[in-house]
Amino acid sequence: MKNVTIYTESNPNPNSMKFVVDFFLLPENKSMDFPDPIAAARCPLALDLFRFSFVKRVFISSNFVTVTKDENITWDEVSPIVKPFIKGFLEDEKPLLLEEISSDLDPNDSEVVKKIKGILDEYVRPAVESDGGNIIFHSFTEGVVKVQMQGSCSGCPSSTATLKGGIERLLTSMIPEVKEVVAEGV
Repeated sequence: MKNVTIYTESNPNPNSMKFVVDFFLLPENKSMDFPDPIAAARCPLALDLFRFSFVKRVFISSNFVTVTKDENITWDEVSPIVKPFIKGFLEDEKPLLLEEISSDLDPNDSEVVKKIKGILDEYVRPAVESDGGNIIFHSFTEGVVKVQMQGSCSGCPSSTATLKGGIERLLTSMIPEVKEVVAEGV
């Protein structure tokens, strides 16, 4: 049996909590977002977490699991349940995923899209991950970059301000072809 150290970190989304472990769960720059139990079918940990009625979303990245809970319950009530549950799952060395993670590299990307993805990976993703979330490139058309916010950033009150005030400013200043950044599916 593996010995797992786990601790929690709060983030700007009051309904999400980041459960950080002492080893990598996924390869670098990879993450998985599960907005519901159906999406979690290929991830036994996420699927098991959805068995708790208060769990509304599960996000897994490098060395953490972000759980988004129902707003009608407090973290003081559920963290003592979720933390040992994740720890036990990982200590039992159960499989995290039932299939391989696909690569998001596309050899057909334009030079502008490659630059956008590079900036998101190098500058934006580490900051967003520190808050328990992720940002995924969706598309680039006519000067508009569409991204998808995942994990604690999905539905977070401050994610719109971060998107417009930080990410948009960064991309428009570094890539002249970018005029605007919007969140897809929000």
